[in-house]
Amino acid sequence: QVQLVESGGGSVQAGGSLRLTCAASGLNPNNYAIGWFRQSPGKEREGVAAIDSDGRISYADSVKDRFTISQDNAKNTLYLQMSDLKPEDTAVYYCAADRGVVAGHFRRGGVTIPYWGQGTQVTVSS
Repeated sequence: QVQLVESGGGSVQAGGSLRLTCAASGLNPNNYAIGWFRQSPGKEREGVAAIDSDGRISYADSVKDRFTISQDNAKNTLYLQMSDLKPEDTAVYYCAADRGVVAGHFRRGGVTIPYWGQGTQVTVSS
């Protein structure tokens, strides 16, 4: 059974930084794409960043050069380092995973994603 648990959200001032963590279990990272999505009131769900089993990475244009996605050596923990945070980054951030898809396709939502975490709130004040 696949389980994804996010942590690390909080409230920060604009320009600040946060690091989100996703603890994954029940999946083989060599066979899965995994990434971060966010949802805020009045906006569509957005794929923020994703990494696939071949190590390819995809970022949304809105976060490129500010956010960095990474995994530990065991590939059982996913991170999102967020820097230069802006008020428009305020959202609930979710970790998600799917088997056998490439990072870009996964992030853009071209597939129904079967596995989701519970979400962690990020609030950025101006």
